[in-house]
Amino acid sequence: MMPIWLAAGITLLASLLLPFAVKPWLVRMGVVDVPSARSSHGRTTIRGMGVAVSLATGIGYAAAVGLGAVTVDRSVFLVVLAIIAASAVVGWVEDLRGLSIRGRAAAQLGIGAVGSAALIHLTGQSFWWLPLAALAIAAYINIANFMDGVNGISSFHGILAGSAYAVAGQLTGLPWLTAGGAVLAMAFLGFLPWNLSRGSVFLGDVGSYLLGASVAALAVAGFFSGVYVEYILAPILVYVADTGYTLLRRISAGERWYASHREHVYQRLTDVGFSHLQSAGTVAACTAALIVLSFIAATAALPTVVLCVAGSLAVLAIYLVSPDLIRRFRRRRKVTRAPVS
Repeated sequence: MMPIWLAAGITLLASLLLPFAVKPWLVRMGVVDVPSARSSHGRTTIRGMGVAVSLATGIGYAAAVGLGAVTVDRSVFLVVLAIIAASAVVGWVEDLRGLSIRGRAAAQLGIGAVGSAALIHLTGQSFWWLPLAALAIAAYINIANFMDGVNGISSFHGILAGSAYAVAGQLTGLPWLTAGGAVLAMAFLGFLPWNLSRGSVFLGDVGSYLLGASVAALAVAGFFSGVYVEYILAPILVYVADTGYTLLRRISAGERWYASHREHVYQRLTDVGFSHLQSAGTVAACTAALIVLSFIAATAALPTVVLCVAGSLAVLAIYLVSPDLIRRFRRRRKVTRAPVS
């Protein structure tokens, strides 16, 4: 375990310090985020700080291999790193000059297909899984990008997902998963103070693509390696539910579902008065609850499993309708407090 903790510590230190060098470079490059229809911020802000997180992640993976933290399935670990690195490069190109929707989709699906094929070969799984795995990786890269709209949300997600997969690796005897999860958690823990500081900076597409690819690649590789599906799905349920629910709402309302917007649940929470940190904290709290319930359910007896599933569905349902509940509650309070004439 000591090599893994050392690699995690190196990742954290790199993620904390690299922005000092990367931020001036981004300023010179003119990599800034201009508020758009789907933005939750109101001023032009430096983005692309995901470059620092990407470098820290690469350093963490190199440290894990160099220190001997990954004793078996090193090839799986390196394929996961390749998926992450390729996705970050696509995100950086998107930050610099933009990509067409088709070009972006093709790149993401290509990375997902090649990476999944390599993982299937290494783990001895059936190639029938290839289309689903490739689509899952490409989809989650986009989901992480859609959900990166308020300060802190991506950092919290990386910390929680990484921690969950690190624990899952410990419980299932997969050092590569423990190391990959620990690196993911520490890379985003180091970015958190930069994102929450007064002169905050954004991950940019390079960072959100890195996050989505990190979570998805670890999840797919873990699934192919026989990790309990409860361990795999727990960290991603809130993100998937928010994105799917928002998509269905837009389609049912007759809106162009593919157009830029700011109608995700976490964004609507800011519309009813939540700060960025409160919105991100709500997503994180729900994710943490689902992780605990899912990890309990993975090895529990049937009655406990039923209770955990019911609890998980309740958490998701309350989260999805929370903006409407808060709006109705505040409306009622206004009516109650209105002076009687």
